[in-house]
Amino acid sequence: MLKSLLLSGLLSTMLLFSSSSNGQTDFKLPDLGSSALEVLPIDKEKALGKVMMMQIRGGSPLVQDPVLDEYISSLGNKLVANANNVRFPFTFFMINNQAINAFAFYGGHVGIHTGLIAQSDNESQLASVLGHEIAHVTQRHLARRLQHQKDNSALTVAGIVTGILATIIAPDAGMAILSASTTQAGLSQLSHSRKAEQEADRFGMQTLYNAGFDPTQAGAFLTKLSNQVRFQTKPPAFLLTHPLPDSRVSDVRLRAQQYQPRQLQPSQDFNLAKSRVIARYQLDSKDAQAYFENEIRKSTSLDKKHLEYGLAISLLDQKQAKEAEKILLPLLDDEPNNLFYLDVYTDILISLGQSKQAVEVLTKHNNLRPNNQVLALNYANSAIKAKQYDIAEQTLKLFLLDEPEHILAKELLTELYKNNGDQAAYYEAKASVLASYGAFLKAADEVQRALNHVDTLETVKKTRLKALLKQYRQMQKELAKL
Repeated sequence: MLKSLLLSGLLSTMLLFSSSSNGQTDFKLPDLGSSALEVLPIDKEKALGKVMMMQIRGGSPLVQDPVLDEYISSLGNKLVANANNVRFPFTFFMINNQAINAFAFYGGHVGIHTGLIAQSDNESQLASVLGHEIAHVTQRHLARRLQHQKDNSALTVAGIVTGILATIIAPDAGMAILSASTTQAGLSQLSHSRKAEQEADRFGMQTLYNAGFDPTQAGAFLTKLSNQVRFQTKPPAFLLTHPLPDSRVSDVRLRAQQYQPRQLQPSQDFNLAKSRVIARYQLDSKDAQAYFENEIRKSTSLDKKHLEYGLAISLLDQKQAKEAEKILLPLLDDEPNNLFYLDVYTDILISLGQSKQAVEVLTKHNNLRPNNQVLALNYANSAIKAKQYDIAEQTLKLFLLDEPEHILAKELLTELYKNNGDQAAYYEAKASVLASYGAFLKAADEVQRALNHVDTLETVKKTRLKALLKQYRQMQKELAKL
């Protein structure tokens, strides 16, 4: 939504930042200094991050999966807590794409493709990629790219930012944009990119180790990708946006040797997340069923819970809820508070027409861990299906106080009001969803519809909606100026 407007506004901002600086002729990556802060202050970086996030929401298949979101955010924030130069909170999200890729951009936004989880062998490998992306943000590599751009007029700022947005969705297209110029400026831009990768490797590995992960897995993951290049005409997407010269793998392996060896037990949460990704986002449900049945047969491990969990999901998605329940219930009996299991069990009960039972099951869990997104959103969804609208509304409103920009919660609230017939609230909630995508004019239209359903005596509600209408129109003007 509003792709051209968002992009043109973003490029205008970048050009403004570039033209307001007097050029430097040297660019030394290891020295942070203040140049990056001068060309792109923190507040403007955060604003640009929000605009780019709107762009991604409107044009990419974002994964709206509370269980995976909870896992990846927990993993990411564990790394952030052990990183240096963190200037603002980070946001982690996933895109439904089978390519092995991850990316970071302004304002602490880090996205990963579902394919990255599916192809990682263990949690330390996944964490190594996230740590690398976090380092791109904390070391302000995109801001430095703007600083470097001031002396490379042949490769425009517009081209750089267009490339950044393109590589998020289509790495091949993005690299084509970034490397379209055959001038020395274009070659210099790619050289800068390699230097940034080296710095991100160094800082990312320190973060990885500080957070308790195995640093050797950073080299193992790059080796895995490097081996894929030998047997594929098209390299993995991650290597299109993160150059891999011959020396990089050996450099990462040598750097890992500077740390104490660390033997870690397999992460159950990682294994469950990987099974969920394979079942829901990598394979269709029939192929997923065959995959997990085969893996269970040939596995020699005593712990096959993550494989059984994936099998249960694949059966549920084929509308075989009873068969899925037989597999999942023993898992849930062993770990009654496991969020991965509770989420699927809720879906099973809803599929079996037992929404009221799902509400009963989740009530105690939600009371013990209020505002946990997995529990709160499953609880609200079950309540909507059971037509217990008061419970759903109270749960969602409370959750949105803590997470005001949570898209799935907003969409559930919209569904709730549509089902209970509250037209004014429905249009207002719908407007909030549209605003999250940057569609402020459409959001204003929905608020106007909400006003048409407000009784003339409800003066407080009318006043509030008129203020919201004015706010959305003003936000559209501000976005256009940006």
